[in-house]
Amino acid sequence: MQKVGDVLKKFKIEDDKYVSREFQQYGYDLATEIGDVKRVSYYIKIARDYPRGFIESARSFVKDAYNVRSRAKLFTWKLTELRKEKEAKDAKK
Repeated sequence: MQKVGDVLKKFKIEDDKYVSREFQQYGYDLATEIGDVKRVSYYIKIARDYPRGFIESARSFVKDAYNVRSRAKLFTWKLTELRKEKEAKDAKK
């Protein structure tokens, strides 16, 4: 998590005119890093709904992947796998 002041310091009025919440900026940065700018709203929704630990794990998995056709598909797959693992772990309790 970042401090609100740090996020506001990085805010550029010309570039970020549609960003009003922190998770929106995080989702936009995630989409640009993965290279799927067409679906920015999807990544903003993920940033809003999923725990950051899951997102960061999937993000680092995609960063470490070499020679992948679709980084976006790999990210989504890994995020789904992490969610299924957590649900299975919670079901055992």
